Amino acid sequence: MTSLLPSLIDSSTLKGWLRDGTEIALLDVREHGQYGEAHLFHGVPLPYSRLELEIGRLVPRRAARIVLYDTDATIALDAAARLAELGYTDLHVLKDGAEGWRRSGHTLFAGVNVPSKTFGELVEHAYHTPHITALELAAKRERGEPVVILDGRTLGEYHKMTIPSSICCPNGELGYRIRELVPDANTPIVINCAGRTRSIIGAQTLINLGIANPVMALANGTQGWFLEDLPLEHDSKRCYPDAVAEDALEPMVAASRRLAERFAVPEVEAATFAQWAADTTRTLYLCDVRTPEEFAAGSLPGAQHTPGGQLIQATDQYIGVRHARIVLFDSEGVRAPIVASWLRQLGHDAYVLPNAFASGVSLPAPPAAVGTTLMEIDAPALADALAQGHLQVIDLRPSQSYRKAHVPGSQWAIRPRLRDLPDPPAGRDIVLVADERGVAELFVADWRRHRPHDARRFMLLAGGFSAWTSIGQAVSSTPGMPPDEACIDYLFFVHDRHDGNKAAARQYLAWETGLLAQLDADERNTFRLGAAAAAAAK
Repeated sequence: MTSLLPSLIDSSTLKGWLRDGTEIALLDVREHGQYGEAHLFHGVPLPYSRLELEIGRLVPRRAARIVLYDTDATIALDAAARLAELGYTDLHVLKDGAEGWRRSGHTLFAGVNVPSKTFGELVEHAYHTPHITALELAAKRERGEPVVILDGRTLGEYHKMTIPSSICCPNGELGYRIRELVPDANTPIVINCAGRTRSIIGAQTLINLGIANPVMALANGTQGWFLEDLPLEHDSKRCYPDAVAEDALEPMVAASRRLAERFAVPEVEAATFAQWAADTTRTLYLCDVRTPEEFAAGSLPGAQHTPGGQLIQATDQYIGVRHARIVLFDSEGVRAPIVASWLRQLGHDAYVLPNAFASGVSLPAPPAAVGTTLMEIDAPALADALAQGHLQVIDLRPSQSYRKAHVPGSQWAIRPRLRDLPDPPAGRDIVLVADERGVAELFVADWRRHRPHDARRFMLLAGGFSAWTSIGQAVSSTPGMPPDEACIDYLFFVHDRHDGNKAAARQYLAWETGLLAQLDADERNTFRLGAAAAAAAK
């Protein structure tokens, strides 16, 4: 353990570090709602409530240069102390946080996955990606014209709502499975998502692969469809086939190789990977871009699951260190080169590991977060103890889950606001309700730090809130509590754009298309579209 204190840096210093070309992890340690309201362009979301659970995956190298920030540099100092305890050594805190950044004349961005969303808009401008409007697609379907609509989002998003007759095929799977889905090279293909980014990237992926079919992005996705008062499907089950026949695979392997050559996507052999893994001066990620089912069936030791389409769409959820080495792999030689071609254009140092499962490469797994070990209490015992007034329940689930239903008399709490939490009645032990044990353990560890003389016991409700409801216990619902300003974990920004709110859908689309205008020169130069990506690899 180390007592290393972080340095405080100003906005000018950070701006210089972001353009110096060396590794940096810029971590926003606020909760999801705070982050989504206003954050730095390159800020990677890492909520303090989950800090130790995610840091080893996002920033695996303990000597990496890390800059932490929040709104005003309060929670960031706590986060720095926790990371120092874990052995991170190059720690810095942005003086005055995001507000200081704004006061220095720099832009703060609303929303999430902003670099990837901005990239989608740049791709459309650079490549002139063809598109079709919702009304044009509806008319084509009404006339009975042949068209295959592929939804480039995850299966869970697809289930929620999609275009009628569409087939779920996440973007990372498009190149691999397209000939199984659309065997006729003359059939028009439309790629959709909920908004714009994955529609654009998915369509341009197929175009970059050189397939003969006419390919278009559905302008504004399901939101554009909804805004035209066209009906959406819900709970759809259509999905890509599990198997890809050899005669469908061969042409796509060749197309992927040509694409990799076009964008100068480098390959890395096992011996070089081993050298990189031993290099203590550079961060290395090993990313499996296949489906969840394939990953669950077996992967390379130390690899993280990064579904290809999501790795492009939400890179900041997987890669915490800018200018790190990112090595991608698949099982057939189609998906990894495609994803790498996009990551290089996003400005990342991406490589492909050929013949991955015969390579023998590995990385050490991130160390498990160590919190405070908690005893468990089952739901019937909790009910009995509450009836006798022996316990206090604190609910650590998301604020919106608490609003919908919680144990009567329980109190909502979240780790970064622990100091503001009133002390429970004297003599009562505390039962925590949480969706994840690790979140509860970290909360208790901070409780002990801030209340070192509090000797009460903590217990975790076994089975979580569902165990309470499963035995028929009463629940309370408080739609207005906690109040909106306390719900720092929830992003209210156009949150109901998929739930019948046309104003929210319009606001979201305006936000997406307006991102380019907010960029400064440094932020725009992050990206290396087209020939610039190939040149950067040489």
